Amino acid sequence: MGMIIKFIRWVFEKFAAAALIVALGLAAGGLWLFLKDRTDFDQWRQDVVRSINGDRTKVQSALGDVHQRMDRLSLEIAAEQERAKQADKVIAQLKELESAWDRVVGNPAQQKSNAEQLTKMNALRATLTAKVQALTQDFTRTTWERDGLEIAVGKLDARLRAAEAQRSKVLHYLERVWEHQLGRGRFHLPVKWWVYAFLALYFVGPTAGKVGMYFVVAPLIAGGRPVRLAAAAGGLPEMGASGVSTVISLRGGERLWVKEKFLQASDEGLKKQTRYLLDWRIPFTCLATGLIELIEMQAAADEGERRVTLSNQNDPHSELAVITLAEGVALVLRPSFLAGAVVAADAKLHLRRRWQFFRWQAWVTLQFRFFEFAGPCRLVVAGNRGVRMERLDEREGGAVPARRTNQDATMGFTPQLDYRPVRAETFWSYYRGMNPLFDDLFAGRGLFLCQQVSASGDTAKARKFWSGIWSGAMRVFGI
Repeated sequence: MGMIIKFIRWVFEKFAAAALIVALGLAAGGLWLFLKDRTDFDQWRQDVVRSINGDRTKVQSALGDVHQRMDRLSLEIAAEQERAKQADKVIAQLKELESAWDRVVGNPAQQKSNAEQLTKMNALRATLTAKVQALTQDFTRTTWERDGLEIAVGKLDARLRAAEAQRSKVLHYLERVWEHQLGRGRFHLPVKWWVYAFLALYFVGPTAGKVGMYFVVAPLIAGGRPVRLAAAAGGLPEMGASGVSTVISLRGGERLWVKEKFLQASDEGLKKQTRYLLDWRIPFTCLATGLIELIEMQAAADEGERRVTLSNQNDPHSELAVITLAEGVALVLRPSFLAGAVVAADAKLHLRRRWQFFRWQAWVTLQFRFFEFAGPCRLVVAGNRGVRMERLDEREGGAVPARRTNQDATMGFTPQLDYRPVRAETFWSYYRGMNPLFDDLFAGRGLFLCQQVSASGDTAKARKFWSGIWSGAMRVFGI
């Protein structure tokens, strides 16, 4: 029952949206014609009535001529039919006078004359029959002409009544927009046909597009060469437990850069200052992901360990995890999931940008840039309902391990993995917006990070128009 109600609501929303778009379009077109039209509405109506009356008079005159022609044809047909009857009587009388005896013994001359007269009468009868048929065909065609003229008179009468009853300027300009010619060449059509085409695309286009993307485009794209950012396998990151809050221990000289909204509590004695950008080499990325005006906290080199408690103060569903990258270990991570970073005293955060312009996968996922964080450092990442680390180890028989995950939930992966998009497992989940067209597939030895639940919750909501535009722009730059 719930599915039926949802379907009915969806259909209603579709039709309501389509009706609103068409109404606004016609209203805008009518307003444009109104502003463009310099003719007085009443004068226009009188001119239209006068023009229709003129056309109606012409059609009525033609109809009168047709009726006169029909009467004349009826008289001619009746006269010719009467002549044919008289000819039939003469032919019958001549046939009665035929006699074999008279032709041999009696009066052969009279019989010969009768035979010649019979031949003439038969020829006359055939001529009259052909003439009656021709007149009948002409009468039939004239009848068709009369019917057409009567239909034309009816249409003109209807137009005349509508023009005389037309008192609304709004309806007048809406009708003009509806019949207004739009386009060029073979596509020069009335607005109403463009409206029909728009409605067809509006209702059928998305479904046809999704069917084409899922069954035609996606299989071709998924067969492309995967992305691998590191040729050799290196060490793997280590991740602590994911939780609503996490405690960061800062040893002598270590510095923590963290977004202000994640800072919950800290030990006294930490040196604090503002770091305006996480990395000045990527200012626009930092601005887009909120990695600006960070709080920098540093423990004194000659003092003991200090602790900082981090937790998202604005989102109770956000959980944090600390990822440790040792020397020579790297992790590809989207900066939008980064809450903070810990580096040694006077050390820099090693960040490499990897561009991928010439791969199908980059154009499909709209991610042309990857950010690779290299150790030694600790990264604090935030994920919705928790952060999960998926480890890919070699399987029995030497088979290459592979695992897929929802594209919206992927946070990062080790650069030695093969990464590529694969088609969503079921068409229905993609069609209903529950799953994007592509999942992320990772193969090889390494690990990847993902959120327990996509940050958008219901994926359909995340794919609203404007949020989709913003998400696409963020993904282009690997953010």
